[in-house]
Amino acid sequence: MLITPSPLFHTPLFHTLSLLPNTIKPPTPKLSSSSSFHSLSVSAVPTKVDTSTVRIAEIEDQTFDFKVYMLHKAHTVNKALDAAIALRDPEKIHKAMRYSLLAGGKRVRPILCIAACELVGGDEATAIPSACAVEMIHTMSLIHDDLPCMDNDDLRRGKPTNHKVFGEDVAVLAGDALLAFSFEHVAMATEGVSPTRVVRAIGELAKSIGGEGLVAGQVVDIDSEGVSNVGLERLEFIHVHKTAKLLEAAVVLGAIMGGGSDEEVEKLRKFARSIGLLFQVVDDILDVTKTSEELGKTAGKDLVADKVTYPKLLGIDNSKEFAEKLLQEAKEQLFGFDPRKAAPLLALTDYIAYRQS
Repeated sequence: MLITPSPLFHTPLFHTLSLLPNTIKPPTPKLSSSSSFHSLSVSAVPTKVDTSTVRIAEIEDQTFDFKVYMLHKAHTVNKALDAAIALRDPEKIHKAMRYSLLAGGKRVRPILCIAACELVGGDEATAIPSACAVEMIHTMSLIHDDLPCMDNDDLRRGKPTNHKVFGEDVAVLAGDALLAFSFEHVAMATEGVSPTRVVRAIGELAKSIGGEGLVAGQVVDIDSEGVSNVGLERLEFIHVHKTAKLLEAAVVLGAIMGGGSDEEVEKLRKFARSIGLLFQVVDDILDVTKTSEELGKTAGKDLVADKVTYPKLLGIDNSKEFAEKLLQEAKEQLFGFDPRKAAPLLALTDYIAYRQS
């Protein structure tokens, strides 16, 4: 696997544990026993090494060129996105949609969708419409997040934000249009999948972004700005809904479209919830440790907005340890799958954990 751990974390927990005898205890976060989460507890870091670390080492022991995989899948996704939203009348709205949708980015969500589909026996072509739909919704959320009434940001992926180029009114409409078209694209472009599975996937996608998903997280996030008594449970609610739900949808849609069993879908759902929260914990850390030039977006904006973040509540070191724990939990959900087919998801998990922007 061609992944070199970055200095973002200490030595990765799952690598460290694989070298330790069972009698040695790994480091645990310096948190009070009263700190808890709804679903993922920092205090639940294992007190001794168990066989899970050995199993992780076994499924990671594969020859897999992650860089080539990412470049190939990102190229495929970019071509599909370009083809899905052509420049047509009214030209202004389609230009605004394409401006943000094709502005680059890592394409982590659509690649997760494709990898999950292939893991359960599906193929890339089957997953592409769903993968594109998730990226359209993600782009919508970025356009709306950057608006003056929300995060009021001027920079996204190293470029001026949508409303800075097209105006606030068109930016709102561009986000709305991407959201609507995402569902149309899944329904109309998916081939070779039963109507029952397509409807199930659409339902999952809708739930991930509505009042029980992304929107819920965004509202609680707004309500928490400047509030002094925001605790870990509320912070987890924000990030599980605002960030993790859409990552979960990407993985679950891929598994559904690929013909995964109910058991496989639920295992991958749990995997996605862990990496979704991991993604946000890392994002919070990067926001206070990197520059705007390094991130391609405004650094330190959460601090300026007085938003609650993991580093603010836990400190940098404990946030990193929590991220290491989530990394381990995510990988454990991939036990039982073909190691070769699981390699992309394992590599993507490391990528999320060790990314620098």
